[in-house]
Amino acid sequence: MQNSKDFLGKIVNVKVDKMLGSKHSEKYPNHIYPVNYGYVPNTISGDGKELDCYILGVYEPVIEFSGRCIAIIHRFSEDDDKLIIVPDGRNFTNKEIRVLTEFQERFFESIIIREDGYLEFSKNIPELSVTNLEKSLDFYKTMGFKIEYERPENKFAFISLDEIQFMLQEIADDDKWDVAPLSYPFGNGINFQLEVENLDEIYSNLKNNNYRIAFDIEENWYRQGDKLLGNKEFLVQDPDGYLIRISQDLGQKNA
Repeated sequence: MQNSKDFLGKIVNVKVDKMLGSKHSEKYPNHIYPVNYGYVPNTISGDGKELDCYILGVYEPVIEFSGRCIAIIHRFSEDDDKLIIVPDGRNFTNKEIRVLTEFQERFFESIIIREDGYLEFSKNIPELSVTNLEKSLDFYKTMGFKIEYERPENKFAFISLDEIQFMLQEIADDDKWDVAPLSYPFGNGINFQLEVENLDEIYSNLKNNNYRIAFDIEENWYRQGDKLLGNKEFLVQDPDGYLIRISQDLGQKNA
């Protein structure tokens, strides 16, 4: 069986058997392909067939295509992989890949695999000035954050938890960002709401590591028009006093 990861970052030649605009089959005539879909000849995927490919960024039907593999959709239920092939020099975010392949992938549970070191940057990334980078990293790792990259010589780290991203920078004497003296608690007047799916696990990890919870777990409902949006949430302060609101969605109901 072909190792799909061998194709990541490489130019791949694809034979197209489902052109953009074609129907899936006579059995499913309403299942129309909004992208070109094909396979890599002389390969074997987890389903015993040739390795399938979605071709993104090509807006007309083609019968063959040569492009770069930027990602892999791995289906858990079938142990099957689909390569994401694009014109060389193009890129698509994971969210864009999900949208463009949703017509078919919505029926399967899957993950998107990228090249090692791949990182999608959020549009808004807070950078926190901290007094001790090591202590701050211990705190955020307890919540489940991981270090994406760091510059030890600058005492800087870029951390993430799913789609949540922070930059941490230890304060230096010549820090150009300091526009006024800092005193504890840092960030007074602001809190960072982090939406997660495992609030109880994060809460337990923080308590077990003796981090002080500022406000305990509670359910809150906030009105938006004629709807109430629910959150299960708690507040914790990081080592410098930045207020972190851990929140888990509870859905909505009528006001």
